[in-house]
Amino acid sequence: MNTVSLSLCLSPYLLSFSTLVRNMTNQNVIVSDRNPILGSKTITVSVSKSPLFSSPPTYFTFPRRKFLELLEAADKNNNNKNNLGAGKISSWVDSMRDSSPTRLRSSSRDSDSDNDEKTSWIVRFPSALNMFDKIMNAAKGKQIVMFLDYDGTLSPIVEDPDKAYITHEMREVVKDVALNFPTAIVTGRSIDKVRAFVKLNEIYYAGSHGMDIEGPTNENSYGESNQGVLFQPAREFVPMIEKVVKILEKKTKCIPGAMVENNKFCLSVHFRRVDEKIWAALAEQVKSVLVDYPKLKLTQGRKVLEIRPTIKWDKGQALNFLLRSLGFEHSENVVPVYIGDDRTDEDAFKVLREKGQGFGILVSKVPKETNASYSLQDPSQVNEFLKRLVDWKRKTVGEE
Repeated sequence: MNTVSLSLCLSPYLLSFSTLVRNMTNQNVIVSDRNPILGSKTITVSVSKSPLFSSPPTYFTFPRRKFLELLEAADKNNNNKNNLGAGKISSWVDSMRDSSPTRLRSSSRDSDSDNDEKTSWIVRFPSALNMFDKIMNAAKGKQIVMFLDYDGTLSPIVEDPDKAYITHEMREVVKDVALNFPTAIVTGRSIDKVRAFVKLNEIYYAGSHGMDIEGPTNENSYGESNQGVLFQPAREFVPMIEKVVKILEKKTKCIPGAMVENNKFCLSVHFRRVDEKIWAALAEQVKSVLVDYPKLKLTQGRKVLEIRPTIKWDKGQALNFLLRSLGFEHSENVVPVYIGDDRTDEDAFKVLREKGQGFGILVSKVPKETNASYSLQDPSQVNEFLKRLVDWKRKTVGEE
């Protein structure tokens, strides 16, 4: 990115801070390019007494935390209602960083601390593979219903979201699962895109975070057939989403690596390939669009910013809808199992925890706060868990 385009992207982010320091010092303020705003421990700004900067500027270096506190103060002092708040943007950037893989640490002391934390986390959220027999004993004699996220669960996370292909082996095991249990893929992707990846007709698809739900299109072992569209609670938002997609595609052109994906009833702005130093610029551009669309909200996933309708609907609601559609809403003989890796899957984990029925499995190699009950590390372990589940079902059928 050249200096001019980066300045244009970052200028809203810096405006309120410059105004604040100018008010405090009665001097002109610019932010120096000697240090990047993000990704560094300190921020350097220069102050000049002359309106034309004819005299040499004075440089001030702030600890990053202090700089962000000043941004928050600038937000409060700025009366422009269209200002989205640089301090708020900074909190979004920190949140974006939290969704990234944990960085390797060089200190052996830090490494020991990380190991202790991971050990403690595994005790709280044990491996679903290690606990498989216990899980199946609790499910014996009951109907298991499977819910699966896609990205990071059935397919690995990749740099290009359009290339998140499922392996042939995973496709076959998901098909086997669907032949033995009611099975749904619940994803933020559009149904058309995830169906093109998965290529299975035997399952339910809940796309756009559950705002687009379709049933199996051919008969299967649990008696459902040719259902097609079941529920689309956000249908009225489709024209709005299409407009916002076009606006964001234009606004993010100055952010190298940013990608806007139209998921029909919601949209995603992927920043996996965006330099961390300009995440703030990307967040600012995305949030600026929403000023004109109060019926849309901004949420965050794994290396992705997501814009969704403000309706009360998420993956947890989709899970409840599908259980109700299958006739299991009030059944005590059903065990819903939800496997996912993203923040958006927490809505489904929470529903299961509140029900006290079934369980969630978080796919993660690093400790995270979660409403899930168990964990798996990656899609390969998800594959192994699903294989064992099918084998268990075939064995129990043979024993009947």
